[in-house]
Amino acid sequence: MNKNDLVNAVAANSGLTKADSAKAIDGVFDAIAGALKGGDEVRLVGFGTFSVSERAASEGRNPRTGDKITIAASKQPKFKAGKGLKDSVQ
Repeated sequence: MNKNDLVNAVAANSGLTKADSAKAIDGVFDAIAGALKGGDEVRLVGFGTFSVSERAASEGRNPRTGDKITIAASKQPKFKAGKGLKDSVQ
C-alpha cells in the first residue's frame, strides 16, 4: 500500500473526500515528525509507539579499501507495534 492507496482507503472508510483525506494524513505525519523532532514519543494505544533512538558513534571499515572510518552518532526514528496491531495481523 502506498500513500495514494492509503488516501483512498481513508476516504472510503471515513466518508471524507480524497483531498480532505490527503490533508488529514499529511497532518498526522507532520504531527508525528514534529513530536519526534522535539524529542517526544508518540504513543497510539492499540497501534504502537513512535520514538527516537540514539546511536553512538562507532568505528567501521571502508569495504573497498579496508581503511578505518568513523561513523558519526545519529538519531534514528523507530516504531514499536502495539498489542492491538500485532493481534490484528495474526
